[in-house]
Amino acid sequence: METPPKSGIAEMHITNTWVPNKIEQELRNSILINAALSLAAFFVTVKMIPVASRYVLRRNLFGYDINKKGTPQGTIKVPESLGIVVGIVFLVFSILFQYFNFTADSNWLVEYNAALASICFMVLLGFVDDVLDGECEYPEINTAINCSFTSADGLCWTYNYYHTKASCSICWATGLGSRFAIVKPKESGWMYKLYMGLLAVFCTNSINIHAGLNGLEVGQTVVIASAILIHNIMQIGASVDFEYKMAHAFSIYLAQPLLATSLALFSYNWYPSSAFVGDTYTYFAGMTMAVVGILGHFSYGFLHRQFSYSENFLYTWNLHSCMCRRIWWNFLVFHCAVFGTYVETLLIFFLPQVLNFLLSLPQLAGIIPCPRHRLPRFDPETGLLTGTNDGTLVNLFLRQFGRMTEKKLCVYLLVFQALACCFCFLLRYFLAGWYK
Repeated sequence: METPPKSGIAEMHITNTWVPNKIEQELRNSILINAALSLAAFFVTVKMIPVASRYVLRRNLFGYDINKKGTPQGTIKVPESLGIVVGIVFLVFSILFQYFNFTADSNWLVEYNAALASICFMVLLGFVDDVLDGECEYPEINTAINCSFTSADGLCWTYNYYHTKASCSICWATGLGSRFAIVKPKESGWMYKLYMGLLAVFCTNSINIHAGLNGLEVGQTVVIASAILIHNIMQIGASVDFEYKMAHAFSIYLAQPLLATSLALFSYNWYPSSAFVGDTYTYFAGMTMAVVGILGHFSYGFLHRQFSYSENFLYTWNLHSCMCRRIWWNFLVFHCAVFGTYVETLLIFFLPQVLNFLLSLPQLAGIIPCPRHRLPRFDPETGLLTGTNDGTLVNLFLRQFGRMTEKKLCVYLLVFQALACCFCFLLRYFLAGWYK
């Protein structure tokens, strides 16, 4: 066998060293370009909101702050549906980002455009909902429009997911060898796709029903988007697989402009609010985070790492018996199914929204009468809110911690949201082995 020339060996070494560095640099540059565009989107949103406020007031799109009823602030007309500004700026700068990052043959370009199409549908649906809310003579028309747009939106990302992902498999441990478990992939089929569709519906509506305080809708989005951004940065730093890094970079490309534009809106929506976000923003924010979890998911690298880590665990604790190994491996596969994909991680980030939904379920299902506004009672003399028996997290906090101001209550709820995200990080640290 001939020994390759030294020049050939040197060339191979330089190529193997330079190409990964080049890829890493390109990925870093793309994230920085996206961050720069997001910063520009922040300043554009800050400038556009006052302009849009004047236009929506001319069209009588305004509301009164119910939690300030009986005070001078409760008589001020507050412009409604300012989430349309955030949605438009987000879409414009996200489309502009394609020019700097994706090529015509990029595998991620199809998913990126599908994500933007889904978000665009929800921005339009939210704005239509804001315009027709309370003004449509026939409620069935409003319901039909909502159903039509939701169906179209679901078809958009489902079609893309089906054609860009070769399969949607879950691994099950079916047998045990002398050292490694035999893991057989099983196609999950339409049930898992239905689950993801329901997740998209949940994300868009969960922010919408966890509301009623100045800054709460935007604040919870800012907290969750920040957690998503931190999660993706940590995963990129801990991985050596390029495709795995690209999946997380895809999420960053959507999370950064969402965070930037939401912060701009937050400056106007914080107590006392000078702009209401409307259903436009809650639908837009929920769908953006849903497509980040659905189209930017990543489980295979996680699954493989967990199996290699667990071999050491089995032999460290002398779990040699067939029964112990079978129980442990099936627990591991279940753990990977729950914590190994970003869809489930996103759901844990939404823990307060899940709790709020469970509290609201009896009223949403019609078991208990459900008023139009499930808000706490406001005392204009003291400026304090009192919890009612309505099933919301807002009222639960008031019943548990007592009467308090709207601003203080919102801070408590946002701190609870941040603690839920920290709990998710802690859970993944112990169960997923990030730093190993």
